Amino acid sequence: MTGKPRGASGKAPLSPHDETHVAWDANAAYWDQRMGEGNAFVEQLIWPVARPLLDLRPGVRVLDVACGNGLYARRLAAAGAEVVACDFSAPMIARAQARGMPPYGSIDYRLLDATDRTALLGLGRGGFDVVICMMALFDMSDIDPLMQAVPELLVPGGRFVFSIMHPAFNSMFTVPMAEEEDREGELVTTFAVKVRGYLTSKVARGLALRDQPVPQVYFHRPLHTVLGAGFSAGMMLDALEEPAFSAGSPQGPYPLGWGSNFHDIPPVLVGRFRTGPGGEPVGRHD
Repeated sequence: MTGKPRGASGKAPLSPHDETHVAWDANAAYWDQRMGEGNAFVEQLIWPVARPLLDLRPGVRVLDVACGNGLYARRLAAAGAEVVACDFSAPMIARAQARGMPPYGSIDYRLLDATDRTALLGLGRGGFDVVICMMALFDMSDIDPLMQAVPELLVPGGRFVFSIMHPAFNSMFTVPMAEEEDREGELVTTFAVKVRGYLTSKVARGLALRDQPVPQVYFHRPLHTVLGAGFSAGMMLDALEEPAFSAGSPQGPYPLGWGSNFHDIPPVLVGRFRTGPGGEPVGRHD
């Protein structure tokens, strides 16, 4: 598949948002099969960093936005959280439901578009202690509706934990590379990331998983744009982590894969926003 897919009539290309929707519906079964309950990114990078930021306790109310096949929702429910999990892909929600419930936990799955602020607020103002969005903001054509809704969805002092591909080092505009040079008679291989774009927000298409049925749409945003959306919503950033695979991580099958040779360059970023302790967004007085 190349370029933008055409609509059902064959006359006009889909909007990036609609193209994203079509792609995730098409990729749902393959994505669920490959991701299962988590890959190396989840197990070694994201979850170990994100879980402490969540401050999970039995009975805590969590909203999982863009939940995919529910792998994080099930971890949350297994930890005793009361979970509502939403995604805009009906096949993905069906895959999540088919995996069942974790022991001693339940999840309320909803079909919901995270770019629809009204639909998000329909889940209940002040109804959650925590909102999470894991590895999905770059799949959204517009993140402002979600960012603006989060402070209203959270209780006073609530927290929003998110993870994204690191926009400086892991995007459609970066290329992993290896260089071999002769240093005093010794051949040395150096691994690096070449960056050919960062500051400009762009739309691109690519494969998140090798051999997935349909390329997906990526919405690249520099870090100041991602964080700025949260700041504009009146939230305060109080945690930011940049995990990388350690040198002792199991080597992947691909020499230019993240887990193989890139141990000082973070492929993901994990952050936490908070609302004001009195329930008012931080820095907003309107």
